[in-house]
Amino acid sequence: MNTRNLDIDLLRAFVTIADLGGFTAAGARLGRTQSTISLQIKRLEALVGRTLFERTARSVRLTLDGQVLLGSARKILHMNDKVIAELTEPDVSGAVRLGVPEDFATAHLPDILALFTDAHPLVELEVTCDLTLNLLDRFHAGAFDLVLVKREPAAVPQGVRVWREPLVWVARDQEAVDGNEVIPLVVSPEPCVYRKRATDALDASGRTWRIAYTSTSLAGAQAAVKAGLGISVLPRKMVPAFLVPITTAKWLPKLPDTEIALIEGRSISDTGHLLAQHIVQALEPITN
Repeated sequence: MNTRNLDIDLLRAFVTIADLGGFTAAGARLGRTQSTISLQIKRLEALVGRTLFERTARSVRLTLDGQVLLGSARKILHMNDKVIAELTEPDVSGAVRLGVPEDFATAHLPDILALFTDAHPLVELEVTCDLTLNLLDRFHAGAFDLVLVKREPAAVPQGVRVWREPLVWVARDQEAVDGNEVIPLVVSPEPCVYRKRATDALDASGRTWRIAYTSTSLAGAQAAVKAGLGISVLPRKMVPAFLVPITTAKWLPKLPDTEIALIEGRSISDTGHLLAQHIVQALEPITN
């Protein structure tokens, strides 16, 4: 009889690498060093007797055996997290309206919210993605029970900070930005915090810029940058593998860090407050 048991931590490292496309990014997400993540994958490969990743100096790809394991690994993690949530969190019901910036929702929230809804199937969760300033306006008008919003690190504290990381300029490649006297920008429509950060920084450094492409969606903006239509601004951990962070160009000014804050409404329900606590606790090991 085969008595080998799969380790949940090893599977989580494996799935995170597959999702984020690299060992360093997975380590940042899981709060571990790159060397620790590498060691975990070696242990998992030894356990299953298969090579799971093809690694080169520039990329990490799943092998055929890795692709076979990925689907089962997701199911095992999903069941593990569901059982833990059911045993450690009280059963609740009700509706909760959450507003969140699209980029943050795309990169960090799906698994966190799925875990919450799996543990509390009676909760009706309504999530809306929009620009931060629009979210704040609608929040103050009573449209949301809680919101995740971008804010300036030096701003008067409002809500609980749940995320902070550097902003970086991103481009298709270094050649796409070299030699441009007028900087072409790929941005979201106004009002957008990152758009204002980019234009304010360029104005302060005396650089001339123009809006080359405006997109209401994160995917559309990233596609425009990938096509070489301009450069954009993203949080460092949200840069996809097909774009390049431009950190060495002297003609691009340094950008301040970005912060995400969670704000609860004054009349929030117990269910809404439970979701807020869940989000804070889930993000804490990622940000630390």
